[in-house]
Amino acid sequence: MNLLSVFSLILAVAVLGIALFTASNNPRSFLDVHGLLVVLGGTFAAAAVSIQLDRVFLLIKIYIDRTIRGRKIDYQKVTKQLMIVADMIRREDPELSNHVKEMNDPFMRDALELVLDDSLEKEAIVKVLYQRSNTVFERHHLDASRFKGLGKYPPAMGLLGAVTGMIALLGGLGKPGAEKTMGPAMSIALVATLYGIALANFFVIPIGESLMDSAKEMKRKNEIIIHGVKLILEETNPVLMEEELNSFLLPSERIDRKKIGNTRQAAA
Repeated sequence: MNLLSVFSLILAVAVLGIALFTASNNPRSFLDVHGLLVVLGGTFAAAAVSIQLDRVFLLIKIYIDRTIRGRKIDYQKVTKQLMIVADMIRREDPELSNHVKEMNDPFMRDALELVLDDSLEKEAIVKVLYQRSNTVFERHHLDASRFKGLGKYPPAMGLLGAVTGMIALLGGLGKPGAEKTMGPAMSIALVATLYGIALANFFVIPIGESLMDSAKEMKRKNEIIIHGVKLILEETNPVLMEEELNSFLLPSERIDRKKIGNTRQAAA
């Protein structure tokens, strides 16, 4: 589970709650069933029309799987695994096949299984992996764009709630005692706008941005794997392979191939 993402959601709720409770001596003035119904119901209905009902639930599931349950991609770990596999292939390690099958990253596992299967040409393997990587990125990027696009609906629905409240307010003017209810009624009308702005800017748009970043990180990780597989297929010199894979990392993250070898020998 990605605890930072969970903490971020809790922080967003906390900031919103504190802002509301400290803005007025009567926090209940920010509670309005009509505004909540218009914003949440209207946003859900507009999203269902825009991207179909089943995809609305799918986007929620995607966010939970990729951001809440998922973990931040560790490029250093990916690079280290590629170096280990390359070393095992050079030494013809009998545990290589089991090592690959136990990998948690499905893209890396499938890529290395293609290498070990030895049923395709080197160029074909690289081409297939690039196609798979692009397909994954396009799907993830499309999901993120859809979620981010939903951000335009809550403010619009909030404005709709405010307009309906104002219509009701103006319709009551001229009646006895209308001046006493004007302030509270106008306050309730604006609550819907508050709901819409808060929902869009605290949750929907940030979640869309998070999914967008996740898609880019996933693509970069897959590109590192493809490049590593290409180096393995070309039987690249270990020193050159180390330098090329380290070029994807920051200076502080770069890996020493010799230390990996020493660690594996000590574990054995």
